[in-house]
Amino acid sequence: MNEPTLKKAMDTLEFLSQDREARRLYEERQKYLHDEASMIEWATEKGMAEGMAKGEHKKALEIAKNMLSMGIEVSVIAKASGLSESEVESLKPIH
Repeated sequence: MNEPTLKKAMDTLEFLSQDREARRLYEERQKYLHDEASMIEWATEKGMAEGMAKGEHKKALEIAKNMLSMGIEVSVIAKASGLSESEVESLKPIH
């Protein structure tokens, strides 16, 4: 074990040995830090999932537009892309 890690462990042990109130405050602080880290991790995972879903939907729209330009039927495009028929219809260019 390296010197700084050992010193930190010794300092923590000394702090926790002081009194019951100091220990309680230390444990509350540790719980707060743990809860905060958990919230950040959850928010990050949620944000990534939402971003992936938006990206997949955008890609489905692009593919549907390409398929429309190839003259493929709306119902076939809807089945292939996972979009609704009304979403595919809305992608048709206005003449």
